[in-house]
Amino acid sequence: MKSKVYTLTGDQGTTSLVGGKRVSKDDIRVEAYGTIDELNANIGLLAHNTKLEDTGKAPLIRTIMNKLFNIGAYLATENAYGDKVYGLTDADVELLENNIDDMDAELPPLRGFILPGGSRLSALCDVCRTITRRAERRVITLSHKAYVDPVLIKYLNRLSDFFFVFARFNNINNQFEENYWDKNA
Repeated sequence: MKSKVYTLTGDQGTTSLVGGKRVSKDDIRVEAYGTIDELNANIGLLAHNTKLEDTGKAPLIRTIMNKLFNIGAYLATENAYGDKVYGLTDADVELLENNIDDMDAELPPLRGFILPGGSRLSALCDVCRTITRRAERRVITLSHKAYVDPVLIKYLNRLSDFFFVFARFNNINNQFEENYWDKNA
């Protein structure tokens, strides 16, 4: 028999962590893994509503999405403190750095702050960048309360940089003008 999606167990404003401990739905841990989930959903939107295949980055985006599932599971498991995020290493941070460097080598130097947008793909990258930054803030807040694997924080920091450069890369390669912030506008 198929189980029902709704369990009624969250009707009082609590949810279960991996392992069964119940916490408030606004607990910082739930905020952290919930923001990772939101980020992954938006990356899914980026991946399936754009010409991502044309960029050559589709395999990397799928890898990122899988890494984010590992991160979410880690954050949802209270007894993970002191442990490493499964499947996340400094090599994953380096992979992002190498992709950033490769794309950035093809870009003109920055002349100031760039307004979000341009192509649809770039606009979705900007959304993913800002959600990544929020996820990073939530994880940092959690780290004040409990141990968080340092590679997780580095990965999120680099991931937001990746989305920033990927947005620029797509605008330049698709001949969309970068719109710089005009403080006098």
